[in-house]
Amino acid sequence: MSNQTFILSEIELRYNPTVPAIKKPRIKCSGDAHAQFLLLLDQTQLNIKEEAAVLFLNRSKRVIGGYKLSSGGITGTVVDIRIILGMALKCLASGLILAHSHPSGELSPSKQDLDLTIRLMDAGKLMDIQLVDHLVITGDAYLSMAEDNLI
Repeated sequence: MSNQTFILSEIELRYNPTVPAIKKPRIKCSGDAHAQFLLLLDQTQLNIKEEAAVLFLNRSKRVIGGYKLSSGGITGTVVDIRIILGMALKCLASGLILAHSHPSGELSPSKQDLDLTIRLMDAGKLMDIQLVDHLVITGDAYLSMAEDNLI
């Protein structure tokens, strides 16, 4: 055996909510989620390029927080499931809602949108984190995959 010194980096998990849960907005319908996403996404860019964001929810469907995941190009943006679930675990989320914009104005989800939704839903199930909805947002409208029975 050699006398090697192993140096490990300590990983620290910390979540410091600044607003009491009772004062956080509750998501009762897709319209509530849409309103929260409009606060996260750059509305001046919705008709120009794809953007993606996620809301993290507690068991009562109150918003723990939101995060703008990515800002892409005209036809796509990167949505990394590992980043979403890592953040969900860190803030102790029980559920999440994903949204992304379609600058084309087309509300119908693409095959890639549906595939991503299924992959995120399946990955979340492993950790008891429910994908509550996935919204497709345009400059003046939105589609809820949950309400359209696509998830």
